[in-house]
Amino acid sequence: MAQKGVQLDRETFSCVICLDLLKDPVAVPCGHSYCMKCIKTHWDKEDEKRIHSCPQCRQTFKPRPVLVKNTMLAELVDQLKKTGLQAAPNDHCYAGPDDLACDICTGRKLKACKSCLQCLASYCEKHLQPHSEAAPLKRHKLVEPSKKLQENICSRHDEVMKMFCRTDQRSICYLCSVDGHRGHDTVLAAAERIKRQKELEATQQNVLQRIQGREKDVKLLQQEAEAINQSADKAVAESEKIFTEMIRLMEKGRSDVKQQVRSQQETEVSRVKKLQDKLEQEMAELRRKDIELKALSHTEDHNQFLNDYPSLSQVGEPADPTSIHIRPVTYFDGVTAAVSEVRDKLQDFLREKWTSISQTVADVDVLLSDPEPKTRAEFLKYSCTITMDPNTVNPYLLLSKRNRIATRMGQKLSYSSHPDRFSDMWQVLSRESLTGRRYWEVESKGVSVAVAYKSIERKGSSDACIFGRNNKSWILKCENIGYKFWHNKVETPVFGPRSSRLGVYLDYRAGTLSFYSISKKTMTLLHQVKTAFTQPLHAGLWINYSAPGDTAEFCELK
Repeated sequence: MAQKGVQLDRETFSCVICLDLLKDPVAVPCGHSYCMKCIKTHWDKEDEKRIHSCPQCRQTFKPRPVLVKNTMLAELVDQLKKTGLQAAPNDHCYAGPDDLACDICTGRKLKACKSCLQCLASYCEKHLQPHSEAAPLKRHKLVEPSKKLQENICSRHDEVMKMFCRTDQRSICYLCSVDGHRGHDTVLAAAERIKRQKELEATQQNVLQRIQGREKDVKLLQQEAEAINQSADKAVAESEKIFTEMIRLMEKGRSDVKQQVRSQQETEVSRVKKLQDKLEQEMAELRRKDIELKALSHTEDHNQFLNDYPSLSQVGEPADPTSIHIRPVTYFDGVTAAVSEVRDKLQDFLREKWTSISQTVADVDVLLSDPEPKTRAEFLKYSCTITMDPNTVNPYLLLSKRNRIATRMGQKLSYSSHPDRFSDMWQVLSRESLTGRRYWEVESKGVSVAVAYKSIERKGSSDACIFGRNNKSWILKCENIGYKFWHNKVETPVFGPRSSRLGVYLDYRAGTLSFYSISKKTMTLLHQVKTAFTQPLHAGLWINYSAPGDTAEFCELK
């Protein structure tokens, strides 16, 4: 008896509720056994339903059965404890809701470790053992546990599908190949697998190559992010340094003005004090002379009067013979006016430049996604308002319509002298500096469109001042015979439809500058430049070929 018990496993004498060896075993009417405490607890929860059931077979009992300890089973369990039982599987060896269970196990099933494609069943380690011992079973194909074994059975013939129909692209059994798939291109599934395996390897290779490519892209993006962070940190640090220097210069200017005013104040007040002291000394002497003269005038002795008169009648010259003219109290008002003028000019300058700085910051991008525009609607996404800078306009050009139209005049206009003004060339630059992606259009007849660095020369008519004749400017020249492109004294013929409207697209980061002929329905690329810009650009117009009265307008795009 004891020897037989040793051959039984622990699960035979375990309670299915607590999964441990039976304690005070009891048998319910259906024959299943449980720990006394476990079944009582289970039925206590069912008291409200007034129907009690077996946790294994679900047979119901009414009324609640009276439980009596099964002494024979209890003695058997005790003897087996002394004799020894096979170790119970660890809890993680049992199949859970998401695991594939062994098809042979009864009761609480163990996890399957292999599936057999011939048996179409899955086995735990214990029940898989015959496949490694029995000769006929050793030839079976074992695979990792699969929940799709039944998909290998033909639903029509209930046979294992070992064939593949290339015509219908589906697995079939042998009977299907001579029945519903007669005349189709059918092969053994193993042969089709070899072919598809090669295709799979090619696909895998392609996927691996794409993964490697993406890994390089990710690495580049990481480097780009690091470069952006470094560039931003550098820009912030250097900007802080520059602003600190500007504040220091302003503080020094304030201190210098204050010191100069106080120094001049001290000098002028000292000069006034000196003159005041002289005048007060003169007044004291005059008062003393007045007293002596009064005494002389009251002297009754004629001889004494005559003797003293010559010396007392002599009055000295004034300390400052000139008249003193007091001006209104506005001595240092000019200083205030001069400082106010500096403030106003600084405000105007900062207002103009601050917009440029903000736009430059906003133009920072990595150029990852948006391709170059193709249609006019796509170009208009990058449209910007361009206005001409009055300080740069040649005296033969008149600006109007909020500085968006330039008109060729027949005579020279009286503009103020400014270092930014083109003195001899009939040219003008935009007020706005251009970086990032920008698009604008010019409406004109015969006016050439350009872009240039702000550092282009302005005075005279040398090549250093002319758009396209230096390395600081690019120009599409519109002539009666057609177009020409100029940069750094190099002329390039340009062919394309003539139009009164030209479009200019700038991609600063990509180093692309494109000129387009615009009609109502089409945009035609006339010329494109690929380079590396080193300074912010300004839009420009060159109006040398126009007659008096001709105009050119930076269009307001919507």
